[in-house]
Amino acid sequence: METVDVLVEGGKATAGPPIGPALGPLGLNIMQVVEAINERTSRFEGMKVPVRIIVDPTGGTFELEIGTPPTSALILKEAGVEKGSGTPGREMVGDLTLEQVVKVARMKEENTLGSDLQQKIQEVLGTCVSLGVTVGGRKPREVQSEVQRGLADEILSKADTESL
Repeated sequence: METVDVLVEGGKATAGPPIGPALGPLGLNIMQVVEAINERTSRFEGMKVPVRIIVDPTGGTFELEIGTPPTSALILKEAGVEKGSGTPGREMVGDLTLEQVVKVARMKEENTLGSDLQQKIQEVLGTCVSLGVTVGGRKPREVQSEVQRGLADEILSKADTESL
C-alpha cells in the first residue's frame, strides 16, 4: 500500500499538482481519483481539506480518507467573516445561530473529543469564545451554560432526529 497525503480546496481538486504528479507513477486513473475527492469534499467549498489517498498499486484501487478543516475555519465560514477577533473578550467579529453551531459540531463529529452531540457543541462554543463570535447575539459562554442546563434540548433533539 502507498499513501499520498494532500491538502485540497473543497470540491476543487485537479489532476495537476499535488495530486497528479503523486499518483501518476502509481498507475491509477487520476481523473477518477479527482472526481471522488471533489464529490467527498464539496461541502467544504472554499476551505482547505486534508485528504489521504491509500493506493493498492498492484490492484490499481484506492481508498480516500477525508479530514475536516479546523473548527475555527468552519465557524468563520458559517459566520461569513475572514478571521477571528484580536481581542475576543471585547471585540466580536460575527454571530451564529445555535443551529449553525450544531451544523459545525456535526461536520467535526469524528474529530472532536466529546462523546455526544451536547459535548461536541460545547467544544464548538468554546472555539467561538476564542474567535470572538457570538451565538444568537449572546456570548458563547452564556450559551454553553444554557446547553449544559438543558435549555437547548429542543434544538438538540431535533438535530438528533435529523441525523437518523
